[in-house]
Parts: sequence; C-alpha cells; structure tokens
Amino acid sequence: MDTLDAFARAKLAQLEEAALRRHLVDTERPARENVPVIIRGGRRLVSFSCNDYLGLSRHPKIKAAAIAALDAYGTGAGASRLVTGNHPLFAELEVRLAKLKGSEAALVFGSGYLANLGVIPALAGDADVVLVDELAHACIFAGARLSGAARRVFRHNDVAHARAILGAERARFRHALLVTDGVFSMDGDLAPVVELAELCAACDTWLMTDDAHGLGVLAKGRGSSFGGGAKAGVPLQMGTLSKALGSYGGYLCASRAVTDLLTSRARTLVYSTGLPPANAAAAIAALDVVEADPALTQRPLAKARAFARRLGLPDPQSPIVPLRLGSAEAALEASNLLETEGYLAVAIRPPTVPEGSARLRFAFCADHADDDVARLAEVVAKRVAFRGGAAARCETGA
Repeated sequence: MDTLDAFARAKLAQLEEAALRRHLVDTERPARENVPVIIRGGRRLVSFSCNDYLGLSRHPKIKAAAIAALDAYGTGAGASRLVTGNHPLFAELEVRLAKLKGSEAALVFGSGYLANLGVIPALAGDADVVLVDELAHACIFAGARLSGAARRVFRHNDVAHARAILGAERARFRHALLVTDGVFSMDGDLAPVVELAELCAACDTWLMTDDAHGLGVLAKGRGSSFGGGAKAGVPLQMGTLSKALGSYGGYLCASRAVTDLLTSRARTLVYSTGLPPANAAAAIAALDVVEADPALTQRPLAKARAFARRLGLPDPQSPIVPLRLGSAEAALEASNLLETEGYLAVAIRPPTVPEGSARLRFAFCADHADDDVARLAEVVAKRVAFRGGAAARCETGA
C-alpha cells in the first residue's frame, strides 16, 4: 500500500503543478428556486455551468411525477432490466423517445456514458472500423476503444477528411461506423449532420450521433438531427435524459432490429441495474412539457445569443458559449473572478479540452434572468481576457 499511496501522491503533485487537479466542492441546487442558482460556501451564485437547459429538474410537474413513481415503486429497479423484468415506465419512455426522434424504437440505458460504452462495441468489432470526430465526447472514444475495431479520427466537422478516410480504407473492413456529437459539449457548435448522413449513405457506413446537448433545445426539442427541418438520415440517435429533460439516464433511438440486438448484446444494458422508476417517470413528464411548449425549447439558445452579441461574438449554434482563455491557470483565475461577482462558470481544462484551449464554458438555460445574462456579459467584457476563433483541435482524441 505504501507504493500505491506514493504513486497517488506523485500524480497529484503533477496535477497540482499543472493546475489540473480537480476538487469536489459541496454545492446545493435548491429545487424551489425559479432561476438556476446554487449555494456554495454559504453564498448564493447564479449558475452558468449547469446543463439543466429547460429548468425541468425543478419543474413542479416533473417533481410530482417522480414523487408519485417513488411512492408507487420504491427507490430502485432492483437489478438489470433483463433480470427483474421491464418496468412499464421504461416501455412508455422508449415509445415517447422514439416518437420524438422519428425512429422506430428506442432503448434506455443507465446513463449517456453507459449508452455509448454499450452501443458502439455491440455494433463494431475487430473486423470493422469506427470513425470519430476529433472533438467528440470522451465516452465515444472509450466505446470505440472497447469495441476492438480499428479507429480513425477525422478533423473536427471536416466532412472532406472523413470522406478521404472512407475512400481510402472502407473496402478493407466488414462494417464502418461513424460517430460524432450532434452538439459539441465544449464548443457548442453543431455537427454537419446532413452532410455526414449523405456521406455515410454513399459509403455504406452507419452514422451515430450523440445528441446529449441537442435534445430539448434544438428544432423545437427534437434535436440536432432535425436542424434542417426534416429528419436527417441518422440511423443511430443517442442521447441523455440528464440535461434538458432534467432526469437521469441515456437512450438510443434506432430501428427495432437494432434495439432488439442491443437488448441481448449491449453489455452496459445486460449487466447494469435499470434506472430507478422515478427517473423514467420524470423523463416522461419532461417530454410532455417539451412537446407542449415549443417556445420553452427556444429560450436557452436565445439567452446564449443575447450574451454573445453583447460580447461581439458570433451567434452561437446552441446554448453553449465557450470563452477560450488558453492556460489552465487563466481559466481558473477567470472562474474565481466571476464567483466573486456572484456567478458560477467552472473552468474547463485539459484533458477535457485540448492543451492551450482551457476555457470558461457558459451554458444558458430557459430560466436565466435577462438581467443576469446582461450583467454577466458586462463583467466578462470588463474583467476577463478571452480569445475567440475556431475550436482548437485535439489530434489524439479525448
């Protein structure tokens, strides 16, 4: 054990030296507030670091649905869905997700991370190739590694580069799978979903998008596959229940044949305890709100654009606005400065983003007060030195 502790201490010292050590900070998110606030160190801060884009984790109807399910069914699922049986709430949630996303079926997982770790290895193996956008989420890279397939990384949102890779190598492999974020979580830009769908169709390649940050906030809540109005040709639409829907869990929307296969072969479904019924009930109620109130789904992007315009930044494509500061030290300093002004904007540092592109990442929610958005922009303009421009590239992936 002495060598284990020595190893841990040495690694911690390296992280501390590079301003990359992480700390868990006790933080409360009051459920009765009508704005996105947190309580940290006894102080009330307006949070611009939360992905609860529509405020649904605090919505009275969603809370009531979760409470009713908790009272009726208890706190946990008990075991894997294949062992304890498929709770009727899961079946209802999957029907609703499939309808919203324009697919034949859906399958719910324990989290978005578990969905990508289960889906990718179930569809690709050592005779196949997986292409991944270089700025895709870490769990996509993890799923690709677990699959045992050959991995190819294409330049961020560069359809021509993906086309060149497929043109040169597609014939060598049994199957090809291309995976990208629909909305990139650290930069807020959108994948060229329509163009990628056309490329994949032409090259006998399956396209999978991670729509964790698109569901509920783009295209009247339907997400990044619907940015052009009609649904793009994306056969595999993955996402989460934990952001705009305010609950917890992950999902894949696909054909019935694919979801039936994954029910038997996705290890993170087969060997993981199912979601607590209260989470499924909350997600169903959240979908009710999203479908009934299209105007609500448009507010996060409107708030983000109001902020960006005050700073002279290009219009964001999503509710996420990054301010690139360069070094991890600069990002931490800016985050601490904003906290003194009453705002939470957490510093995002490597390896979450590439070296030299540490940043503040602002996430805008439907219930952010316009006055808070305006004052935040004023503070940033006066006191934070940031740089804009295109997303930095990470050649090695997440």
